[in-house]
Amino acid sequence: MADWPGHDEFDVVVIGAGPAGEIVAGRAARGGLTVAVVEARLAGGECSYYACIPSKTLLYPLAVANQAARTPGVELRGGLDAAAVLARRDETVSGYDDTGQVGWIEGVPAAFVRGRGRLAGPRVVEVDLPDGGRRVLRARHAVAVATGTEPVIPDIPGLAAARPWTNREATATGVVPRRLVVIGGGPVGCELAQALHGLGAAETTLLVRGPRLLPRAEPFAGELLAGALRAAGLDVRLRRGVTRVERPLAGGPVTVWTDDGERLEADEILVATGRRPAVAWLGLDTVGLPADRPIEVDASLRATGVADGWLYAAGDVNGRNLLTHMAKYQARICGDVIAARAAGRPDDAPGLRDIADERATPQVVFTDPQVCWVGRTEAEARADGFAVQAVAASLADVAGATVQSPSYTGQAQLVIDTARRVVLGATFVGPDVADLLHSATIAVAAEVGLDLLWHAVAPFPTVSEVWLRLLEAAGL
Repeated sequence: MADWPGHDEFDVVVIGAGPAGEIVAGRAARGGLTVAVVEARLAGGECSYYACIPSKTLLYPLAVANQAARTPGVELRGGLDAAAVLARRDETVSGYDDTGQVGWIEGVPAAFVRGRGRLAGPRVVEVDLPDGGRRVLRARHAVAVATGTEPVIPDIPGLAAARPWTNREATATGVVPRRLVVIGGGPVGCELAQALHGLGAAETTLLVRGPRLLPRAEPFAGELLAGALRAAGLDVRLRRGVTRVERPLAGGPVTVWTDDGERLEADEILVATGRRPAVAWLGLDTVGLPADRPIEVDASLRATGVADGWLYAAGDVNGRNLLTHMAKYQARICGDVIAARAAGRPDDAPGLRDIADERATPQVVFTDPQVCWVGRTEAEARADGFAVQAVAASLADVAGATVQSPSYTGQAQLVIDTARRVVLGATFVGPDVADLLHSATIAVAAEVGLDLLWHAVAPFPTVSEVWLRLLEAAGL
């Protein structure tokens, strides 16, 4: 039964049923603990319905069409079928029905409690139920918070009143606007601008306050992506802020003024300027924590500053790393730690060693070209005090790229610690380069030496042979 009525005490109560919450529940249950999972929205979380899954579903057909257009001998007849792409999106998000996800949670086994959960003191979670009632859950060992993040709407005059899109509206839309203004040049802004442009937003303007796209990546990555977006017909404007927004009529056009005095009119405006941990309603003040900041955690994902160490936070809500795959990674550690400590085996908890968030975080931006990186950028490595060598190679010079297309364009770079001769970071930009990233992640996480990497032979003819070119540039 979904709620296990009559049972309001569990070993572990998890608040949030996104990827992190589901995995914490699964690992804790695997360790023999009873678990309740509380979720007010859709089980499966933001990633499943409004972020990673639908956005990549919208982008993939565009990437396939672009690859076909670059391939000699392949002729495209007609453009993308936007209706068919949106229908496929609906399939991948299960029609916004979380029955399957709830069933998975119950099969863990765990109790699924629909409602908004908040802390009400040590090991106590109050749940506001959909029918207006309230249920109080008590945790014998631990409460794990996995509520993720929510979009930030900047304090720009008129913006909030203009009913802007966030990732939720953009990925769930049934109608593609012809004119679109996107604010923000990070991964979300770049991905959704390109996806919606490809599906029919013919006049798409990307406004970026900073000097380049993807500011956390290597500079060349943002430059290559900006060039590709412009070549595809998007209007990319760097160093351009927004001073005012107006939308007098619901459903009517929106007007945007930029800081250079220009006036833009669009059918929709999409805001992609960042996210904040979803903590405002969690009742953190009832356990002595700030109510408006990420939950600070130690290496085992246990919240710091909470007496008796019963509170944990996994995923975006702790502010360490706002990526789904890193949230899932943290959740595996968190669930295992909780189970080990509950069984009196704290030394067996794998999370008691330093977690790899700061050393080997992989990230992919699923635009065309794809942009992906892991570890430190060159600037970050130098700022951290490493003696650094940065080596680059053109992907177009690799036989595997030539086989794909004579117009293949891309670049790769390694950041090398010259003292220890290990890779600190890697960046790849080009079509389908995300498949190159895991090998780089292993090299960074395991600190594989260059002399050993030299013997990891890439098959011919594949784009992965760029590793040979990079190592040659490093002097091997």
